[in-house]
Amino acid sequence: MSFASVQNNVRQLYEGATPEGVRFRYALLAFDIVTVLFIIATSFFPTNDVTEMLDILFGTVILADFSARLLVGRHRMLEFTRFSTWTDVVAIISFLAPLAGEAGGFLRILRTLRLLRDYQMLVRLRQDSSFFRRNEEVIFAVTNLAVFIFVMTAIVYETQKFRNPQISNYADALYFTVTALTTTGFGDITLPGTVGRIISVVIMIFGVTLFFNLARALLSPNKVRFACPTCGLQRHDSDAVHCKACGTVLNIPDEGLT
Repeated sequence: MSFASVQNNVRQLYEGATPEGVRFRYALLAFDIVTVLFIIATSFFPTNDVTEMLDILFGTVILADFSARLLVGRHRMLEFTRFSTWTDVVAIISFLAPLAGEAGGFLRILRTLRLLRDYQMLVRLRQDSSFFRRNEEVIFAVTNLAVFIFVMTAIVYETQKFRNPQISNYADALYFTVTALTTTGFGDITLPGTVGRIISVVIMIFGVTLFFNLARALLSPNKVRFACPTCGLQRHDSDAVHCKACGTVLNIPDEGLT
């Protein structure tokens, strides 16, 4: 089989609309979710032989996925200008060659940034799932907030575990991150020094923003995604008859749900 044929077959899996390609991309999404759950779960426990073997397994699969994406990429060099590409590179290194023991946990958590960032997967979810279409903004808000919490938890733990006796494990770091994000501030755990204060400020500013974004998505009227044929506006009220931007009559598919 020629290289062009292999490349075309792989591209069909990642970009094609065939049943095999759709199933493959759903399998990748499931793998990403399992990877994130593995990262979160193992962050609370010391490493052992089983987790190290699983690290190698996950790292190998991520490396294969990364290589396949480069293989089918039409502009390979541009891939390395994307932040998601470098987070994958760092995650692969941390899975296959853990740096300084537990420091790998901080690097692996960057894999969470991949959740729901694949355009092809988003298009397929919008087509296949009425639940996703109705709750897309809420799902994105929850995902962004969860990713932020676990990334900041990892940063808090890795920067404080050797200098702050109040943070001895990931549970302590997670507890501080959530209390800072919600501005509850019980005061039983604090981050000393300039670096600690800067981390606290980042958590409060960006965390509160993401938290209010989630509240807005939950409380605001549901929007549906339907491109206006005249002006291209994508988001409309679920019962909209006219586009609010240009007044064009819309014909939004209705699934009969209230």
